[in-house]
Amino acid sequence: MLHLILDDRAWFRPKRRGYGTGMPIAWQGWAMLALHIASITGVAVLLQGRPLLLPFAVIIAGLAPMPLYRAKTAGGWHWR
Repeated sequence: MLHLILDDRAWFRPKRRGYGTGMPIAWQGWAMLALHIASITGVAVLLQGRPLLLPFAVIIAGLAPMPLYRAKTAGGWHWR
């Protein structure tokens, strides 16, 4: 299973315009995107009654996987 994550192939295509990651091009990218959305949703649901902690936790859950998105984007991130 670890060899699927350590593979050098790209999971995402680069954006046509702008900076960042485009749409997934491999099943690992789709799985990562689904887990990312699920983690943000899960944090929001779990911390629903804590209005001071909720925004910080959602921001952290949203930004945490960005290094993996960047590493698995074909051609890396740069302005296009």
